Amino acid sequence: MSAHAPTGDLLAATKLRTRIRVGIGGWTYAPWRNNFYPAGLVQRRELEFASRQLRAIEINGTYYGAQKPATYAKWAAETPVDFVFSLKAPRYITEGRRLAEAGKGIHSFVHGGLAEMGDRLGPILWQLPPSRPFDADDLEAFLEALPRELDGQPLRHVLEVRHPGFRCARYVDLARAHAVPTVFTDSPDYPSMADLTGDFTYARLMRSADDIPTGYAPAALDRWADQARSWAAGNDIAELPHAAALQTAGKPRDVFVFFISSAKHRNPAAAMALQARIDGDR
Repeated sequence: MSAHAPTGDLLAATKLRTRIRVGIGGWTYAPWRNNFYPAGLVQRRELEFASRQLRAIEINGTYYGAQKPATYAKWAAETPVDFVFSLKAPRYITEGRRLAEAGKGIHSFVHGGLAEMGDRLGPILWQLPPSRPFDADDLEAFLEALPRELDGQPLRHVLEVRHPGFRCARYVDLARAHAVPTVFTDSPDYPSMADLTGDFTYARLMRSADDIPTGYAPAALDRWADQARSWAAGNDIAELPHAAALQTAGKPRDVFVFFISSAKHRNPAAAMALQARIDGDR
């Protein structure tokens, strides 16, 4: 073996790190031009820049309406290899009268140009409003309608629930039956459930503070780095809130962590600081 060949432990650590992507919500936000984007950078190049500082971006614009295929293709073309987007699905689908009737809307969104993103397409986030209570039959029909592939490529769906009625073992069992992950929402306003219900983990962190340059204190970032590594290794985390019993350790999994809302102007710094800890660059 070459003296410069990586050891087994190093290979394992490197593979573990590449499973964890840290990012932010969107890339167009005026205050970021003061503390994230270089002075003088034209707005049309902001995605190009942001995608080279981060490993993922959650797109919020699709929540307000699907985009044209050419737009999806343009976004993908401006980003580097191994970067991915998460897309928030349109709210007209998740806020309809009944989820069981959303099949047509789901099909139109998924087949309306997402294939243009190619390998830049990451998870599709279906965010249910706080006003929608848990209805097992309605939700099961919705989950059954989610397509599992697009042009031969697997699709990954993740569900964010915001009504406290979802904080129950019956919901967890249903989500697991359909292998759809549940967002862990670190928020004072919405249910926070770290139950593992799919084959990847998706966290949205909403507690960045204005008076901390990195949004989160160093100790908090250290803790989230440890938790992200634990998720990536296939572990459940007892210290986080659950609605059902913990699972035994499983296979390694991809992990997505996004800093969202709160002190939004601090979120890029928070994401880069967390990714640096995970990558061992701190």
